[in-house]
Amino acid sequence: MDAAPTISTQNLTRRFGQLTAVDNVNLRVAPGQFFGFLGPNGAGKSTTIKMLTGLLAPSAGSIEILGLDLEKNPVEVKRQIGVVPEGMALFGRLTGSEFLNFAGRMYGLDRETAARRTAELLEFMRLADQPRKLVTDYSHGMQKKLAMAAAVIHGPRVLFLDEPFEGVDAIAAGTLKNMLQGMIARGATIFLTSHVLEIVERLCSHVAIIHQGRLVAQGSLEELRQGVEAQTPMEDGAAAGGEKLTLEQIFLRTVGGVRSSDQELSWLA
Repeated sequence: MDAAPTISTQNLTRRFGQLTAVDNVNLRVAPGQFFGFLGPNGAGKSTTIKMLTGLLAPSAGSIEILGLDLEKNPVEVKRQIGVVPEGMALFGRLTGSEFLNFAGRMYGLDRETAARRTAELLEFMRLADQPRKLVTDYSHGMQKKLAMAAAVIHGPRVLFLDEPFEGVDAIAAGTLKNMLQGMIARGATIFLTSHVLEIVERLCSHVAIIHQGRLVAQGSLEELRQGVEAQTPMEDGAAAGGEKLTLEQIFLRTVGGVRSSDQELSWLA
């Protein structure tokens, strides 16, 4: 028997006036999966994550996280998840150490544990060398690492990441990837959105694609690859030569990419 999903939604919908940003989305993420959530700009990715993490109320539908109804058990769910949101939501007038200690205490860690984990995270993220520096004076990449540290300080069972590698240098990105893969090895579930498809392909075992608010594909990378190959002609040279379709090719064929022959700029043609 399949294990109960860690994340599941039923007809999840969010409307903003006349605009339906997320339209009857049914997600299923199994325990221990590294799950990629993809879509073009404006497809509904960030809106979906905000609903899954309790930052935005759905217009319709339901959400279960770790078997708990999010609407009925918001505090219990939030104690067990970590979130790196689109805007990071950091307190700029605190130091990095003060912010992480605050985050740890808000998650219910005792003072000693919060302080110990703060020190370990600052060292791990290479943020310990300027202890008196305010968060507002951090670079974008440093702020992204601090947001990640705050999201994992309590050892969450589920981690939601909205563009976590944006603005992060290659060395830091490698460190973060190793940390995330270690979390997966210990049984955590990670839900990731990113426009860098190579990262998603390297890290994620399962993927869902949202387009114009609707879920258009969901499954393992191999399942998506087989579905695309069965539905579309082999036009790509690499695929025709026997190589597997990349996630970028799968994505473009699923949502419809712009071909070079379809549109040109007159002064660049």
